[in-house]
Amino acid sequence: MGAGFVQAGTTTAEESPDLVSLGTVFYEPLWLFHRGLDPSRGFADLRGKRVSIGPEGSGTRALSLRFLGLGGIDSSAAELLALAPEEAADRLTRGEIDAAAIVTSWDSPVVRGLLAAPGVRLASFPRADAHIALTPFLSKRVLPAGVADLARNIPPSDVVLVAPKASLAVRRDLHPALQYLLLDAAAEIHATPGIFHRASEFPALEAIDLPLADEALQFHKRGRPFLQRHLPFWLAVLVERLGIALVPLVGVLYPLLRLLPAARAWYVRRRVALLYGELKLFELEMEGPAAEARSAGLLERLDELEARVSHLRVPKVYAALVYALRHHIRLVRERLERRPVP
Repeated sequence: MGAGFVQAGTTTAEESPDLVSLGTVFYEPLWLFHRGLDPSRGFADLRGKRVSIGPEGSGTRALSLRFLGLGGIDSSAAELLALAPEEAADRLTRGEIDAAAIVTSWDSPVVRGLLAAPGVRLASFPRADAHIALTPFLSKRVLPAGVADLARNIPPSDVVLVAPKASLAVRRDLHPALQYLLLDAAAEIHATPGIFHRASEFPALEAIDLPLADEALQFHKRGRPFLQRHLPFWLAVLVERLGIALVPLVGVLYPLLRLLPAARAWYVRRRVALLYGELKLFELEMEGPAAEARSAGLLERLDELEARVSHLRVPKVYAALVYALRHHIRLVRERLERRPVP
């Protein structure tokens, strides 16, 4: 369908010109689980250790490399492994690696399992504010003590985490109706409160790495379009498509419709003018030589012309033209009838 979640910091508008964002929908903290590291030494204690930082191309790897680089750790200072979250969790639980960085949500089974795993601890980020200042797309979140298991007090103390936000991204050419459906579903699913966010905090109208889609701006301002709120989805889409198809047609027909009254008026006036032309010719014949001898024939022709005018159907607004023509015919008739009969 052309939609998915994109972790902040993994792409840019230049790298992904075909993508737009529908807004942010949840936090994905960076979890650093370890075995026996000294939290007071921070990243320095990772030197010489085996650390999983996620597979190539993953959001976990991109963020982990950024953090390790700020702490002076690279592939020459530690053994950086490209393990998937599940494999990294298994190997860390068995003691085969020393630490595993994972970017995922609180609800992830991997996170919940590692929080409860014996000998595995979750690292806190005491200098989180400095990291956020250097990496503005991150947020500071706190995992409360005991939230994973109150009975066993897991974790034993508050843990400071840093978390990028995940954006709901779609292809730029995805149909607007489908974008509105995704926004509606995101509002229904992600508006509930969670460990790291308040109720209705998400979806949020934020552009982190990708530009916001026009549909996202309209949705957050006015909600779904009128047709989608009051019609079944398939019918709303059909009406919208018909509307789009009719716009060019209306653009062509509207000027023609505006010209129609003028064309009709021209047609009616032309019919009356032609009859006036016949009446003028009739008058010229009346003034011509030997007109007295043809008086009877002229009267018959005048009767025929008057009958045609009487049967002429025109809109009421132009009735005055017909009445004027009939009046002029009567005037001509009176002149003809006053002539002496030969």
